[in-house]
Amino acid sequence: MKIKESRFKRLSVGFVILALIFVFLQTHARAQTIVDKTVATAGDGIGVPELITYSDLLWELALHRNVPLRPPSSEDLNRALQLLINQRLFALEAERVPRAAPTAKEIDDEIKRVLADFPSTADFENRLRIVGFDSIKDDNFQLMMGRRVAIEKYLDFRFRSFAVITSEDEVKYYREVFVPEFRRKNRGLLVPTFDEEMRRRINQTLVEQKVSNDIEKFLDDAKSRAEIIVLSEV
Repeated sequence: MKIKESRFKRLSVGFVILALIFVFLQTHARAQTIVDKTVATAGDGIGVPELITYSDLLWELALHRNVPLRPPSSEDLNRALQLLINQRLFALEAERVPRAAPTAKEIDDEIKRVLADFPSTADFENRLRIVGFDSIKDDNFQLMMGRRVAIEKYLDFRFRSFAVITSEDEVKYYREVFVPEFRRKNRGLLVPTFDEEMRRRINQTLVEQKVSNDIEKFLDDAKSRAEIIVLSEV
């Protein structure tokens, strides 16, 4: 009788343990679902809408050194959401202009550019592990960085390569913007002459200004036509 009772108790304990494991797995599964939930979709009415998940937001935040991840703030998450919506709209547009896929070197260069803002690779990889990556060699991380490179290459092709700055634009900027600002900030110093180096610097400044303005206009137009649906507040 005692033997049967002992076996019954062991079986009861076993069932309780199994039940607890089951509850844990169910809770863990629900947590995973919440982490990877779709936050928004961005479509242009032509191609398949691009999904933006909560994990995408965390991945984006991990690239920025001073942004907290445990927990991320609603402000930072919404800032990342707007950035990713812009990226998705660029990606949809880029699909219509087929170009060579990013090379391993281009992806590596982009990773190095991001790494330059961190004290060390180890510090950066610590942030990556918080959001689910193993390291900078993680396949999913490489894919994410590859997509960033592809978008940047599209922007170069779509906007930067067509930014035309004339010599008159350079001279006008030098006289009306550079000289007054230099005198205001450097009283008593001689104003640098408008030599070739000055011309090159001003040209780069004007190109970036034009690209920035053109991108802003593109996004305004794209968003007026886009189907952007926020499914979950962050």
